[in-house]
Amino acid sequence: MEKKYDVIALGELLIDFPMNGKSEQGNNLFEACPGGAPCNVLALLNKMGKKTAFLGKVGEDQFGTLLRDTITEAGIDASHLMMDKDVNTTLAFVHTFPDGDREFSFYRNPGADMMLREDEVDPEFIAQTKLFHFGTLSMTHDGVRAATKKALKAAKENGCLISFDPNLRPPLWSSLDLAKEQMEYGFGYCDILKISDNEIQFVSGKEDYDEGIAYLQEKYNIPLILLTMGKDGSRAYYKGMRVERPGFTVKAIETTGAGDTFCGSALNYILEHDFDNLTEDQLGEMLTFANAAAALITMKKGAIRAMPEREDVMKMIQG
Repeated sequence: MEKKYDVIALGELLIDFPMNGKSEQGNNLFEACPGGAPCNVLALLNKMGKKTAFLGKVGEDQFGTLLRDTITEAGIDASHLMMDKDVNTTLAFVHTFPDGDREFSFYRNPGADMMLREDEVDPEFIAQTKLFHFGTLSMTHDGVRAATKKALKAAKENGCLISFDPNLRPPLWSSLDLAKEQMEYGFGYCDILKISDNEIQFVSGKEDYDEGIAYLQEKYNIPLILLTMGKDGSRAYYKGMRVERPGFTVKAIETTGAGDTFCGSALNYILEHDFDNLTEDQLGEMLTFANAAAALITMKKGAIRAMPEREDVMKMIQG
């Protein structure tokens, strides 16, 4: 059947509050930036002309309304965005350190994103996409975990490509063992895995990235693994090939959304090429574009509204 969407993503949609200076009184100022990894990925894909939809839940509050309006403006289909009248929208305050690294304070006990229920997932909706994307924030609690697993099953049964970015946030898990268990569940389903340097060390127990990836490949047979290494660039592991491309040096102000921008760029490339027959050159081209797009997003606050245009990425690559 003809697919209606290029990508449907399921997961968290929330407000990131990065610090943005101080007031005259010396109080910290925070900026309300619409975010949440799955929608960041979709926002980049929309910028590249792809047709996307989101499945998730926000609170029936001012932040939920802001999020619905924001993703709709970004061109993401919000017809399966639920509103919860009892539980507020999830919030994340971002504390950025001088070296650009960051830590999060989450207001999610509970938060609306984790209230998505199994019966709110329509398998016929999932069947309408070429590619289904998810992470582990929708697997931290029982109800939303069941919803995620139902969506994954529908994606598998309908021949969708499945993309997974674990996006590990330790403060949101009752235990790191549970986090690891749910990451492993995702590995068992995905065709495309986007994983960061610290996540591969966490899940494989190996210091060396290549050894960690080899462990995953042997155990789960994932066709394409993309490893992000922050400013050091990225690698692709595919059919015995290992391709690496360097990162781009920019004056980063905030790294929130960089991994999602990388992920969206890679998925965009995959949608435009034959996933079963990618060449070494194509993998390199994909990584270079994704690295450049990720570098560009670190020069702005927030993610959904800050996604780069294709021309800007090409300019960056051409130097």
